[in-house]
Amino acid sequence: MPANLLSHIQSPTDLRLLSEQQLPQLAKELRDFIIDIVSVKEGHLGASLGVIELTIALHYVFNTPEDLLVWDVGHQAYGHKILTGRKDDFHTNRQLGGISGFPRRSESNYDAFGVGHSSTAISAALGMALASHLKGDFEKHHIAVVGDASIASGMAFEGLNHAGVTEANLLVILNDNAIGIDPSVGALKNYFTAVKEGKNPKQNNMIKSLNFDYSGPIDGHNIFAVIKELKRLQKIKGPKFLHLITTKGKGLLQAEADQVKYHAPGKFDKTTGQIHFKSDDHLPPKYQDVFGLTVLDLATNNEKIVGITPAMPSGSSLKLMMDAYPKRAFDVGIAEQHAVTLAAGMATQGMIVYCNIYSTFLQRAYDQVIHDVALQDLPVIFCLDRAGLVGEDGATHHGVFDLAFLRCIPNLIVYSPLNEIALRNILYTAQLGLNHPIAIRYPRGRGVLVDWEKNYEKIQIGQANCLKKGTKIAVLSNGPIGNNVIAAIAKSKNKATIAHYDFAFVKPLDEDVLQTIFNAFDTIFTIEDGAVKGGFGSGILEFAALKKYKGTIKILGIPDAFIEHGTIAELQHSCKIDAESLTDIFSAC
Repeated sequence: MPANLLSHIQSPTDLRLLSEQQLPQLAKELRDFIIDIVSVKEGHLGASLGVIELTIALHYVFNTPEDLLVWDVGHQAYGHKILTGRKDDFHTNRQLGGISGFPRRSESNYDAFGVGHSSTAISAALGMALASHLKGDFEKHHIAVVGDASIASGMAFEGLNHAGVTEANLLVILNDNAIGIDPSVGALKNYFTAVKEGKNPKQNNMIKSLNFDYSGPIDGHNIFAVIKELKRLQKIKGPKFLHLITTKGKGLLQAEADQVKYHAPGKFDKTTGQIHFKSDDHLPPKYQDVFGLTVLDLATNNEKIVGITPAMPSGSSLKLMMDAYPKRAFDVGIAEQHAVTLAAGMATQGMIVYCNIYSTFLQRAYDQVIHDVALQDLPVIFCLDRAGLVGEDGATHHGVFDLAFLRCIPNLIVYSPLNEIALRNILYTAQLGLNHPIAIRYPRGRGVLVDWEKNYEKIQIGQANCLKKGTKIAVLSNGPIGNNVIAAIAKSKNKATIAHYDFAFVKPLDEDVLQTIFNAFDTIFTIEDGAVKGGFGSGILEFAALKKYKGTIKILGIPDAFIEHGTIAELQHSCKIDAESLTDIFSAC
């Protein structure tokens, strides 16, 4: 047997030349390859290690890319990428100019569908299968690989519900490892656990009741058993469902033992698995931790406070409250729509609800924000983590559209804190009682202040603040991007002429301060870490048009394009909203 099988594989065509007996060796090499690179370059580790055998088996049995393979979310697709022509480029994964961390159609014809958010695979693969039938192709296979956390989402069930009344040549593979990013939750998770443990009567099979040909559960790490079952399913027409049991992080003991931490562990020792921790001493906290610690503190003193998150308790730091007050903090699974309307229902009964959803995921609950919260003017407190550019996860995860899509909703207050103290104070202010719902958006990563745990101060809703006086140019910033402005002004050769205003409230805008600015300055810059189309700057332009402002307004922010992956610093620089670019812009005035 060759010493290194993976080095000879550039595509699934090469893979299919191997004998089945060689595949366990290939699986080990593929795991080692991923561990070697991710340990140095960082990325999503555990999910891909858990589906190595399945990945090899799918490309070995099916005729990809003619047969269409859709990975749900895509955290688990590293092995897929390596086997489909991107092995030599895998070291560039998630880096500026490199390959994406998720499947994307423009990158490879083996990536049948672009993914990044969960629970889309069944609907997409079903759409492909129905299209194949309409074109008269009844032999093509369409496979959706879905995790047990993703399949609990409403959208996944919508796809299953539809597929069950079609004759689509669809295979849904459930990758059941009992965890998404955090452990899976809910009654469906309990059902699959009962199935795995043989506690569920065969006649009580909910998947069969949806008209799927169900098989399993089988060991997803027994590559021979997986291949045998895939070959059997190849011969069966119509909707099929294969239940696989896998272990997230398989092949790295530490990743198997601590699956939450090793979902995306950062850099680590590939031999020992030890994560290379950086000391947090004397560093500002992460915004998510400011949220989590503040809400926990407020909840300790106010029993009406509850917390809700759709499957992100660790990432949002709501887990701190969940551990302390488990009956008042809820992980509802990957169910953003449900999370928002659940929050609305609680608010009708006088509860003070902090609903924490990543900015990019709130897009999936837009109707609920409008119909169930804003229309009824319910004072839900939306805490939008990962707002703005988020870095290496790229276009599917940047939270750059929220200012634009929230600003147009009546009754909704929209606030972006300049720093950690402002975040802490708005969280405090919101629980004192608001007449309207509020969206509080804050970025991924660390803030700028080490000493942030000060006494709470009430924030005046809708008030802008002058951070620095000037004589010639007015810079209006929204949110933490204002810290880049502060740094840029300090380095600008004409800093004495530059005034800086923090417009934390995009809605309502402080029109009194705006009018004062219009009266005093002929040149205005607006700066935001959101899309320039329809965002903060657009709001300033609307008011300027209403007041017939005669000066010049220049809008800086995220351009009208999908931003790729890279570090936050690199992406801010490409959008010209980093401190260095702003220094050049201001100095040129």
